[in-house]
Amino acid sequence: MSKPDIQPLHTDFGGRVYGIELSGNMDDHSLNFVRQAIDDYSVLCFSDQDMSDEKQLAFTRLLGSPEAEHVRFGNTGIVNYFGTVGNIQDDGSKFDNISANTRYQSGNQLWHSDSSFRETPSFVSILHAYEVPGEGGQTEFASMRAGYARLSDEMRERIEPLHVVHDYVFSRSPIAPVNPNHAASLPPVMHPMVLTNPVNGLKNYYIGSHARSIPGWSGLDSRQLLDTLVEHATASEHILSLAFRPGDTVIWDNRCILHRGTRYDADRWRRRMRQTRVVGSDKGVIPKPL
Repeated sequence: MSKPDIQPLHTDFGGRVYGIELSGNMDDHSLNFVRQAIDDYSVLCFSDQDMSDEKQLAFTRLLGSPEAEHVRFGNTGIVNYFGTVGNIQDDGSKFDNISANTRYQSGNQLWHSDSSFRETPSFVSILHAYEVPGEGGQTEFASMRAGYARLSDEMRERIEPLHVVHDYVFSRSPIAPVNPNHAASLPPVMHPMVLTNPVNGLKNYYIGSHARSIPGWSGLDSRQLLDTLVEHATASEHILSLAFRPGDTVIWDNRCILHRGTRYDADRWRRRMRQTRVVGSDKGVIPKPL
């Protein structure tokens, strides 16, 4: 392919990458280019990728250890590295608007960082589009790094020493019931409010819909600060909205990016995307037990 290049997608973050084919057989130069671009751009879009589950998992392993999909693992103990985003089942049949699956996936419409509720959260998510709706269903992204940079010095000093409790049951049980085995597999965890990228030294705050509370603060004060920080990062002018096309593969850095899905008509449209994630490390997020 041609020499790798990146076209910025937003003034704050995000880039469309040209000249790279994602697979498990990438040369060192291309792989290093992707790694550096993740640290620099936070969200990367690769168009016209000839992807399959086998290729996606092999590429995922080049970036680190694949993360077990938490729903199936929590419910059954079976390790599976893929999640299907959308309304298409493995046999090709379609969930409609009133199905339990559609209701459950509506939780993805809240601003969140994938797996912030795990003891070791995700480094990156990798999402490949096979079928996309003709209307709606975009994925929106916002940068907590850019949000941090826009904070006042006073606010940065205020949040620097804080920790945040992240709790999957807190964020998802109001939307759809959480299986008791699933809930038991994901007890609340605590992470620092402010993270530092280990490569470029840039800071960001680390919150989202799974962020439940700040230890030592009242529930009201916790929610006020956490909600204010989300609103600060996700003001309309700071959002990158991607309308996926079949063949797109998007990688985003969960250490510093919030994202959410947008609604689409599941009665009318088909949406099938396959997602893998890479386990993070203590260089990005240092969990503390509760």
